[in-house]
Amino acid sequence: MDGVTHILSLMTVPWCGWTMLVLLLCAVFAETFQPGVISQTPTSLVVRTDRTYKDSPDTFLGWFFITLFRIGTPAMALCLCFFSPDRASFTAFWAVCGLVLAVVLVKMLLNLLLDYTFSLSRRFGDAYEHYGNIATMAALALYPVLLILLRVANTLVTQWVVGIMAVLFIGMWTYRAARTYIVSLSATLYMLLYIATLEVLPMAVLIYLSAKTIAIL
Repeated sequence: MDGVTHILSLMTVPWCGWTMLVLLLCAVFAETFQPGVISQTPTSLVVRTDRTYKDSPDTFLGWFFITLFRIGTPAMALCLCFFSPDRASFTAFWAVCGLVLAVVLVKMLLNLLLDYTFSLSRRFGDAYEHYGNIATMAALALYPVLLILLRVANTLVTQWVVGIMAVLFIGMWTYRAARTYIVSLSATLYMLLYIATLEVLPMAVLIYLSAKTIAIL
């Protein structure tokens, strides 16, 4: 493989490999402190209850580590989509992590505002709980894909693969919500409006801001 540049590989950018290792440890610690938070989340896609591990007590460390995993994994995916060989900045990665966290917080606040203004919590309250499980599954599926993309070093391929993963994430969440909450035309319209304004739009904004941030840093 002489003459081939491995973008963001362990050989050329050590921080990237260490970051992936830390993310893996976050997933392991999350499962250790909150058994089932990862291993049982696929079940939440098909059962009517929000998660099968709800009987076990929630722990701060479990929540903390799974949150780091949910934020760091998509942040790394965005970095791989827009980094060039001469822009492998650890500072940019942290900036993208901040953007992901900011989008999550804004969506949380908007959800609370919608609940307060339109009393949607009685109709879609459980969907907010399902969302965390879907996000965990998406991050878990994305992680091994990133390990492969780290070695592919093809921006176009990376963007297509990450884009497909994003569509699958939206699709999984839509499917999970539809199984329980589509009972009338008005409920369908509510859900489509919710997905467009609080899922697709924030994701598009996040991608745009990430590209600009990485270009600057």
